[in-house]
Amino acid sequence: MLDLADGPVTLVWLNEVGGLTGRVHGADPRFIKWNPLGSGESLAAEADRLRWLEGRHPAPIVRGFMIDGDAELLVTGAIPGSSAVANEWAARPENAVRAIAQGLRALHALPIAECAYEWGVDSRITAAESRGVSVPGDLRAAPAIDRLVVCHGDACAPNTLLDGAGRFAANVDFGRLGVADRWADLAVATMSLGWNYNDYDEGLFWQTYGIDPDPQRIDYYRALWNAT
Repeated sequence: MLDLADGPVTLVWLNEVGGLTGRVHGADPRFIKWNPLGSGESLAAEADRLRWLEGRHPAPIVRGFMIDGDAELLVTGAIPGSSAVANEWAARPENAVRAIAQGLRALHALPIAECAYEWGVDSRITAAESRGVSVPGDLRAAPAIDRLVVCHGDACAPNTLLDGAGRFAANVDFGRLGVADRWADLAVATMSLGWNYNDYDEGLFWQTYGIDPDPQRIDYYRALWNAT
């Protein structure tokens, strides 16, 4: 049996496929994620990737995983900090933008030879088509790979945590982590800034990460994200 709720639980997230995330409060804070099987978002995959990340990159520690009927349950330890889209950081987006870039830069520095997971263009298109998604033909011709890295797979702003001083603390939601061109993360991370902040400096992201924007790769990987 999993060590589930022995204190008050607050619902903190509802994803696009009906999955729920709740925070358990008390002396042993943790998060419980529930997802329907076959939703296209695999908590088993996330548990495997989090276990691989342990000791390599700041991320939640797996406390347990199980399949219960037609659903999956994943329990992870809580990390001190708050989401980059929390009100305090929405009001100070420069902290959030900098932390998002710092987190990706650190993740992308991990050695790809140690990572058994893959998130390349072909596998993403195949996975989308297996769900019945019709992927436009022009997306099958990806730009030449710039640099293969360990990608987050969902580098949107809410998946970065900041500590109380506004510094990068950790990343969360790693169900798609895998080796891919770094622009697959960078394009989506910067696109998500516009979804979450009213007044922000995208240039601060590129300066902090340490790269100039590449319009062709940005356009392609944003289109692939939206299509798949």
